[in-house]
Amino acid sequence: MAVHPIEFRYGTPEMRSVWNEENRFSCVVAAEVALAQAEAAHGLIPQAAADEIAQNAKKASLARAKEIEAEISHDMMAIVKAVSEVTGESGRWVHYGATSNDILDTATGLQLAQALDLIDAKLRRLLGVLLKRAGETTTLVAVGRTHGQQGVPTTYGLRFAIWASEVGRHIERLEELRPRVAVGQMTGAVGTQAAIGPKGIAVQKTMMEILKLSSVDVSNQVISRDRYAEYFMFLANVATTLDKIGVEIRSLQRTEIGEVEEAFGAKQVGSSTMPHKRNPIKSEQVCGLARIVRAAVEPALMNNTLWDERDLTNSSCERVLFPEASILADHCIRLMTTVLDNLVINRAAIRRNLAFLHGINMAESVMIDLTRRGMNRQDAHERIRLASMQALAESRPLADVLGKDQEILRFCSQAEIAALLSPDAYIGTAVEQVQAVIGKLRPLAA
Repeated sequence: MAVHPIEFRYGTPEMRSVWNEENRFSCVVAAEVALAQAEAAHGLIPQAAADEIAQNAKKASLARAKEIEAEISHDMMAIVKAVSEVTGESGRWVHYGATSNDILDTATGLQLAQALDLIDAKLRRLLGVLLKRAGETTTLVAVGRTHGQQGVPTTYGLRFAIWASEVGRHIERLEELRPRVAVGQMTGAVGTQAAIGPKGIAVQKTMMEILKLSSVDVSNQVISRDRYAEYFMFLANVATTLDKIGVEIRSLQRTEIGEVEEAFGAKQVGSSTMPHKRNPIKSEQVCGLARIVRAAVEPALMNNTLWDERDLTNSSCERVLFPEASILADHCIRLMTTVLDNLVINRAAIRRNLAFLHGINMAESVMIDLTRRGMNRQDAHERIRLASMQALAESRPLADVLGKDQEILRFCSQAEIAALLSPDAYIGTAVEQVQAVIGKLRPLAA
């Protein structure tokens, strides 16, 4: 019976497969095989033994390793014994010179490499969707809001471009952190490589080359957990971008705003009691799960503060953190990509909201133009502020109030004021900015 929701509700099959028991076992065995090959390459064990280990290690089973673990209560040694059983006389060389975390942490490096490959591909897909939506809405003028209140206009293209730029930086961060995170080691009991001897550095280098992992420079019994903390902080950063997008979609889908809407299936049910509801449940799910991904950061940081050359406090914690944060972050990327790709944009509501304040949200446009025409900027600000407050209090169009201000009419005609209050004429360089972002980021997108 499933217990955790990532077993049946959240997550993709491909990311679950990275962190399941079978793949973990395969990565551990792969690390043992690479160790034997590296040691043979440097004359520490017979080449024939390494070949036999490489040929037969895949016959070892997770089920057999679990049987042995039930007897000896040591997961790593159980795998060593299970591999040794299927590799004949050469089994005596399995795990030669290694300590448990040489193999376990190197296996984690392999899993992280796989996870980063999946996340990279999905971020590029997300970026592609954002760039597509930015291109579709480059000139779609909409209300800009600060503090939840209407400000001057923006464009939907600029919104999508801002999100795309953020995702582009995540792709760059992923490439930068990959060699620091997808890492292995072969350093022995406390990091001195004493059990391997003078060729320890060369053996480690060759072993990681076989596995296509980076190699630690120095270590104690475990790989320093600052590397893993960086991975979790990266996932938290990505999840927060998705949270940010989800919050905006949820806000813009409010009944009173209604500018966007998550796609709603023909048979989809919004509420068990209110038949009319069309809720932004996917965005809400992303926002909720982002909290869990971010929650991994603190324990991941604490896992770096181990006693002396190591203790075991990180181990149980990481068995939860790695699969949970990786699977949920991957799930959120996929889900938000689907939301954005199918997002419904209500252009009529966008125009309605632009006109909602009858020009009051365009006060800055008039103030800037008055200053350009010769009025003192501070005087213009105060005059327009007072006119805006009057228009709000009396529920009048700003153009009516300004049209009766003789001081303003000395600088601007009523026709010019009307033109200044047009939202479509006050988006600055938004179009050029969006086009520049699309051009810059398109090579990164899937």
